[in-house]
Amino acid sequence: MSSWIRQIHRWVAIVFTVTVIANFVALSQGTPPPWITYSPLPPLAFLLFTGLYMFALPYSAKWRARKSLKKELQA
Repeated sequence: MSSWIRQIHRWVAIVFTVTVIANFVALSQGTPPPWITYSPLPPLAFLLFTGLYMFALPYSAKWRARKSLKKELQA
């Protein structure tokens, strides 16, 4: 599952970059419509959650390893 999250995170990062570039292009033409202004926000929110998940993975793995080691020592 982790590899899927990483791959999706990469593709959404590309989508986010394209929407930010489109936003700057629209701003150079004048006042853009609100949907262009706010279009980077959904990919950014998704990137936040997938990034936090990937950030927490190593810590949760260490926690699980420590927890299983304590179980083995108690048995």
